[in-house]
Amino acid sequence: MTLSNNKNGQIQPKHDMFSVQCSNAYDAWREQRLGGYPVAWDESIVTLADMMNPSDTELLRIVNFCAKYNMAIYDSASQGQKLIPQKDIAAALAGFCARLGLTSMEQHRSAQLGGVVAIEKNVGDGPSDRRGGYIPYTDKPLSWHTDGYYNAPVDRIRAMVLHCRQDALEGGVSELLDPEIVYIRLRDENIDYVKAFMHPQAMIIPENTDPRSPYRPDSVGPVFEVDEKTGALHMRYSARARNIIWRDDPTTLKARDFLTEVLKTDPLIARYKLKSGQGVICNNVLHNRTGFIDASDAGATRLLYRIRYKERIRREL
Repeated sequence: MTLSNNKNGQIQPKHDMFSVQCSNAYDAWREQRLGGYPVAWDESIVTLADMMNPSDTELLRIVNFCAKYNMAIYDSASQGQKLIPQKDIAAALAGFCARLGLTSMEQHRSAQLGGVVAIEKNVGDGPSDRRGGYIPYTDKPLSWHTDGYYNAPVDRIRAMVLHCRQDALEGGVSELLDPEIVYIRLRDENIDYVKAFMHPQAMIIPENTDPRSPYRPDSVGPVFEVDEKTGALHMRYSARARNIIWRDDPTTLKARDFLTEVLKTDPLIARYKLKSGQGVICNNVLHNRTGFIDASDAGATRLLYRIRYKERIRREL
């Protein structure tokens, strides 16, 4: 069994605990992993007195949450602070994330200056609008997924920040679930489900030929994979019924159906509506979003900012 502790006493993941041949390592890791749950997320928000200059204590709380749960919720406006001006949001988010070890931004097709993508209801539908036609830029529900599930391995998304500038009048609630919990649920149910999800052709996302976006070939790969760079578990998943091709294998399809039920009922799913000035920073956990209704006032429409990274959040300061 290979388990190592960092200076904060947190057990760090090693390859063998995700190996289907190493039951002892898995059992020890599983016990430690579930021991920190459940979490009252609405009572566990990390308050930032100044997001543009976070303290080591504030950052350490985020690091510890991400080490235990792969995500943290923060609040940069709960103590009467003014919202960060929109002209400064890219620099503020990038600087905040850099303090947590995140520096290699994804070059997303919809990114604006500073690598930030604005997640909002998009009214543009012209041929040059790269957000048109994509569900995240509508007021419709967004199904369970990990970000960048269609990316090539070299562009793997390991972490992301989602910062709320303006919440919706109604709806827009996020659900989040740590992929390591999903791994545990599947392995506890049937270890063959994990084996099927680790198959290199478990899930295919067909090529993207939309002229508004760069061409992307078929994306073929596993659902679960141990990241050679970090030793951590990486999950690649989308619950979309369209444009997802699952390996034509009975065990894979049973695993997919079991996962669908987990994502409906698991007691460790976090449900939270981000408010203005709040955000989620995470190691690319599973997440979705309910549909929403915007306020009629100008400037009061739902707006979130997102940056995605190729690193994971650091495990210690």
